[in-house]
Amino acid sequence: MTTQVFQEMAQSIIDGDSEISAKLAQQAVVQGIDPLEALSQGFVVGVNQVGEAFAKGDAFLPELVMAGEAMKAAVAVLEPELARRGTERKVLGKVILCTVEGDIHEIGKTLVGTMLSSAGFKVFDLGVDVPVMKVVEKAREVGADIVAMSALLTTTMVHQKDVIEALEDIGIRSKIKVLVGGAPVTKEWVKQIGADGYSEDAIGAINVARQVLGL
Repeated sequence: MTTQVFQEMAQSIIDGDSEISAKLAQQAVVQGIDPLEALSQGFVVGVNQVGEAFAKGDAFLPELVMAGEAMKAAVAVLEPELARRGTERKVLGKVILCTVEGDIHEIGKTLVGTMLSSAGFKVFDLGVDVPVMKVVEKAREVGADIVAMSALLTTTMVHQKDVIEALEDIGIRSKIKVLVGGAPVTKEWVKQIGADGYSEDAIGAINVARQVLGL
């Protein structure tokens, strides 16, 4: 019976149906299903399937966004139950996420945040148009493992480099992995500014984040 519920959970994410995913999460709480199992054996399975389909070109950005929203809805229902049971999900790492100063593009960044959260990272999303020092100070404050920055304009990309230099200036660059993304970002740019990695899409960001932390 539980197996069927897990399959329905995965399907609700694949369908991008937030209403159903929240309802199934609520059902899991009522039935006493372990919320960690509901996440790992149900909802995350769906996220992974959508991610694989997206990587192959069988699913597109709107489907990825809807899957992310459905995942958020399920997590919102399950988190209080996780806290009540005192079973926190194992955190893979702390990520500071932002769109850099002067840039207000949000969809890609938010999607990366949702995907990283659903994969088990603790994400601090600072939003868009974030000043360099605000990124650096937050990274130091929470003891971040990763700083992930998006830029969609060639004119704002330079702030990714500024953040890396600021991390060096305060002596914490060696402890933090820096990931960059956004339409104009290339492997050459990553090398040029001394970042640790980049991804062209939200699903790839999970793999890169895991790789740079050696997970």
